[in-house]
Amino acid sequence: MIINKIIGKKALYLGKVKTDRMIGAKDTIGYALGDAGGQLTFGLVGVFLTMFYTDILGITTTQIAVLMFVARLWDGISDPIWGYLIDHIKPSKFGRFRPWLFWGSFPLAVTAVILFADPGLGSQRWNLVWAYFGFIAYDIAYTVVNISYGALASVVSPLESDRASLSTFRSAGAGVGALPGAVILPLIVFSRDALGNSYLNSRSLFLSVIGLAALSLLVLLASFLMTKERVPPKAAQNLQLRKTLGALIRNRPFIMLCITSMLLIGMQMYIAPINSYLFKDYFNQPEMIAMYSLFTYMPMALALPVMGKLVRRFGKKELCAAGLLFGALVFAAMFFIQTQNIFVYLALCFLSGVGMTFLIMQIWALVTDTIDFHFLLSGGQREEGTVYALFAFTRKLGQTAAGTGSALLLGMVGYDGLQAVQTAETVSGLYTLATLVPAIAMGLMFLVLTFGYPLNKAQLQEMRAELDLTAEVNHNSVQHSIEETQLSTD
Repeated sequence: MIINKIIGKKALYLGKVKTDRMIGAKDTIGYALGDAGGQLTFGLVGVFLTMFYTDILGITTTQIAVLMFVARLWDGISDPIWGYLIDHIKPSKFGRFRPWLFWGSFPLAVTAVILFADPGLGSQRWNLVWAYFGFIAYDIAYTVVNISYGALASVVSPLESDRASLSTFRSAGAGVGALPGAVILPLIVFSRDALGNSYLNSRSLFLSVIGLAALSLLVLLASFLMTKERVPPKAAQNLQLRKTLGALIRNRPFIMLCITSMLLIGMQMYIAPINSYLFKDYFNQPEMIAMYSLFTYMPMALALPVMGKLVRRFGKKELCAAGLLFGALVFAAMFFIQTQNIFVYLALCFLSGVGMTFLIMQIWALVTDTIDFHFLLSGGQREEGTVYALFAFTRKLGQTAAGTGSALLLGMVGYDGLQAVQTAETVSGLYTLATLVPAIAMGLMFLVLTFGYPLNKAQLQEMRAELDLTAEVNHNSVQHSIEETQLSTD
């Protein structure tokens, strides 16, 4: 079989799979709430944090670039450390990963408030120190929640159908969680001066963050209560990080997916702040960021009822690759037409959202496929926390590139947060940044996924058949051992 040719060994699995579904609406909704809770505050980082630093704290774009690089680098290092730790910490009665949704939700809410607080220090130097403290503290809290939450999907159910459903609803939950920051806050946090120029209102933003942080806490607690770990942990595993890394280096699906996901999260984290500046300075309508967010997320809502059917018909890889190519072409068209009509721009944003929707909604199902592939490759080790954390590390590299790159590019086009009105060259440069860079990123994702990621629909079916076959063998072996034990006892 293809999978055996790739890994050169027989497959191993957890045990006998008897049904097509092991989870219901409670688990599905509960799991979606986990990402919704995280995105209620994390979505603010993408939309408002850079502007908060430039326009409220008075930090330069170069200083922001350095801050993002240093903080994200530390955050990327802490991800695999935390993943390795939770794989070794003794599971509680609630499981290995679920408890951290509970314990991590409290510091996450507190640090989100600190992140967007203006300390009133009156000094750019001390404002920069405060920014480092708030950013790193928030990222550590987010790591505890997000790594544990991400690894949870692989132990809620061992079934591919369940995991695809969890991935779809996770993406939907993330979209819902991001909407308050992307849709409601732009209508609240911007004010206009006597000349009609828009600016970010620090007090309105801070009060809004307090409300969203409190809501985030409640939603994460609901996710903890509504989910259940069904794949039993193996507490006695002798896991070695060096061996895990060795297996992952040989795991081509994992490597290619890491590259694709790194580009995806980098593009998402790049587009959000750049469009905030674009709508404020190019279109002079910052409140329309809300419409931009709606138009971008609308395709996800439309695709949600049919996503399962599309995946079964075309396959995850095939569907995602086609969407990426379409999205790249839309962004390229946006760059070349250089429209000044905000409604034309929004219509094209909707089409680009169609292109991104498939990968956004299926990325976590692809992750669980690579985790299963690692399970085969490593000889049957369950290392969800470590594998997911290493995957998250590459996403943090994408976030680092986005945060550092967006700040540097803003500086290159001449953006000055202390100026009420930007130059014509700067405004034109903002449009180029908002369209050309995403076009290139989506084109690269299409190439990597199409030509680098090997688990297409046919190969996934063979992998599942191999896993089911081995599950049958393992199940029969266990039954035989039980019968022999009973006979010897008699």
